[in-house]
Amino acid sequence: MRVLVVEDHPGLAKNVARALRESAGYAVDVSLDGQDGLFMGETTPYDLILLDLMLPKMDGLDVLRALRRQNICTPVLILTSRDDKESTVALLDAGADDYLTKPFDVDELVARSRALIRRAHGVAAPILEVDDLVIHPDEMKASRAGRVLILTAMEYRLLEYMAHRPHAVLSKCELLEHLYDHNWEKFSNVLEVYISSLRRKLNRDGAVALIHTLKGRGYVLSR
Repeated sequence: MRVLVVEDHPGLAKNVARALRESAGYAVDVSLDGQDGLFMGETTPYDLILLDLMLPKMDGLDVLRALRRQNICTPVLILTSRDDKESTVALLDAGADDYLTKPFDVDELVARSRALIRRAHGVAAPILEVDDLVIHPDEMKASRAGRVLILTAMEYRLLEYMAHRPHAVLSKCELLEHLYDHNWEKFSNVLEVYISSLRRKLNRDGAVALIHTLKGRGYVLSR
C-alpha cells in the first residue's frame, strides 16, 4: 500500500510517515504544502491520503475539494486541530472519509488508515483470506494452511496488496506504483524477484499455486 502524507510540520510528517512504514508496512510519500500535495494526489494512484488542513500555498480543504472535483476517489483522512461540529460537517460534505483531531494517538492513526484502505478495496473484515492463505494486517503476519510464512518486508507488502484484490489481474506497473515511494531505485526485474520468492514460500510441501502469471498482462492471486 502507498500513502501520501500532506503535512507542513516536518517533525510531525516524519513521525507519521515512520509509524505508517513500521507499523503497517506502507510505502509513504510526504508533501509539505498544499499545492505540491494536490499535484502528487492527482498524478499518483495512492491507497490513502493523510491531509492536514492548515497548509501553506493551498488550504487542505481546497486540496480535498479539488481532488473530488476530478473524481479522484482515494480515501482521505483529515488531520485537524478543529473539533467543532460545523468544521466536521464541512469536511465530510467536502468528501473527507474520516478525520483525526490533533494531538492524536499514532496507533489510532494507523488503525484508521488500515480501516480506510480496507473499505476502499471492498474488504469488511480485518483479516484477509484467499483460499487457505490468511493475512493479519494489524500484525503484518501471514500463514498458509496454518503454516506461518516467513516473509521479508517487501514480500509481505506485495502479498497484502494482492490479497486486497484477489482474482484481479494486477499489472507490473500497478504493483510497482502501490508498493514503492518516490525514492525507490527502479531496477527492471525487482518485482519478478519478489514474485518468485513469494511463490516458493507459498507453494511449499506441494501446495496448490496461488500466484499466477498472465503473460503480457500481470499477476493474479487466486486458487
